[in-house]
Amino acid sequence: MNILILFIEIVVVFGVLLLSKKLFGKVGVISWVGIATVLANIITAKNVDIGGLSVAIGTVLFASTFLATDILSECYSKKDAKKAVYIGLFSNIILIVSTQIALWYIPSKFDYAQEAMKTLFSLNLRISIASAVMYFISNIADIFIFNKIKDKMNGRHLWIRNNVSTIICNCIENFFFIGLAFWGIYDFKTILIIAGSTSVIETVVAILDTPFLYMARKIKHGDEIEQL
Repeated sequence: MNILILFIEIVVVFGVLLLSKKLFGKVGVISWVGIATVLANIITAKNVDIGGLSVAIGTVLFASTFLATDILSECYSKKDAKKAVYIGLFSNIILIVSTQIALWYIPSKFDYAQEAMKTLFSLNLRISIASAVMYFISNIADIFIFNKIKDKMNGRHLWIRNNVSTIICNCIENFFFIGLAFWGIYDFKTILIIAGSTSVIETVVAILDTPFLYMARKIKHGDEIEQL
């Protein structure tokens, strides 16, 4: 069942990213990075089994940020891709600050959410900090590798630069993120299992995002069509 849900999520998340490009153009793709990083940081505390592998469920949303920056690098510019990464980092910081302020408030006697929020966001603080650090490093590295390969190959073989940059940076980000976020919460063996399993899934997701990148090149926002 979880495998089916994973593929549905891939289609929905990547599909919505393309819809954002169609409806809002470059602004839509940049905005998606901020949305995806916030949502991923909230839900990634949950782990599930997919095909016998233990995986953090923020995987697809995190992967969509790499697809978004690749779309920006391919269809717009490296400068726009970097701008999206900075907006994603800013969104992460806002998430950390706002959730911690929410926990500081003394709940009323009618409140029912404090304990649940404390469970989620106390852990989420550590996850968000780890995610913010590794998100920024890995996405900037992804942009660098993607554009280097693009220049070396004179713009040919989109699938190569997409998969090489995304898989390398996604897997490096994943191992360091899992280690930083869950050290002391899980034992070392469990951390390796989660990081390794998630990397396998992320590699599959990275390969599956390639058709969406090709589709993104063909999708034009109304204002962009008028400029052609």
